[in-house]
Amino acid sequence: MKLVFAGTPEFAVPSLRALVAAGHEITVLTQPDKPQGRKGVLTPSPVKAEAERLGLSVLQPSRLKEDFSALASVKAELMVTCAYGQILTEEILNLFPAGVWNVHASLLPKYRGAAPIAQAIISGERETGVTIMKTDVGLDTGDMFLSAKTEISPADTCDALTGRLSLMGAKLIAEAVERISRGEVRLTKQGEGFVCKKVSHTQIDFSRSAKEVSALVRGLSSAPLAYAKMGDSTFNIYFAQTATCNENAEAGVVLSASPKTGLIVKCGEGAIEITDLQAAGGKRMSARDFLNGRKIQEGMRFDQPVL
Repeated sequence: MKLVFAGTPEFAVPSLRALVAAGHEITVLTQPDKPQGRKGVLTPSPVKAEAERLGLSVLQPSRLKEDFSALASVKAELMVTCAYGQILTEEILNLFPAGVWNVHASLLPKYRGAAPIAQAIISGERETGVTIMKTDVGLDTGDMFLSAKTEISPADTCDALTGRLSLMGAKLIAEAVERISRGEVRLTKQGEGFVCKKVSHTQIDFSRSAKEVSALVRGLSSAPLAYAKMGDSTFNIYFAQTATCNENAEAGVVLSASPKTGLIVKCGEGAIEITDLQAAGGKRMSARDFLNGRKIQEGMRFDQPVL
């Protein structure tokens, strides 16, 4: 099948590989190269880098909705989108006789919009998944085709879950395109859903329960990260898990701070053990290594966010 694959981040790379392996004729659409690092070196997206490795043609319009003539000239039957990053207008959707199909990293209609993986973890969901949907002009509101589920474990960070969902999405979109090519499509309308906002670097509120604090930390790891403040010091937190707590201390108080027992902090309900962190200007390290010679001590207290 002749198709266009529109994607940008690493999450989309397995889906591109799966469609290439299935033998489809593919043109890739991705975001323009962006400057990175202190020197601002123009760097291709992960999808472009993979497309070039595979010998595929690549389109990189800066504003697709204003200039889609090159896309139209491809004359593809179908388009697959996977975290592409630009809005598709009705004129663009109409270019593809077999439709535009999106690999979305949630079980729709929950978690439409930005950061669905992070939001599922932060919200304390026990499961999430991937949905293949037929794209319309709304924000992830199109009819659903296929879906697959996975459990969210207390050890899952956003990075870990993203990797798992990326592979699930690749398998599912390959199956979807094959079924579309055979005319075996049965769609399901979406109900009302929750629209996610973009996640941001967030200060931990230790007055929340240990489960909520752990979920926030894991949902923001490894970017944009949750952080904790203690006076003039700021610490980025990469992982935190619930911990046994029998003490009646105030939220934010350090209950333990030694290389042997770890870094345990009281929450509004229960406590968390911070296992990976980074001091401002420092490098990421385990909490037990960090506590060797550091000045965080039992009885100190992390600041609460200023509302």
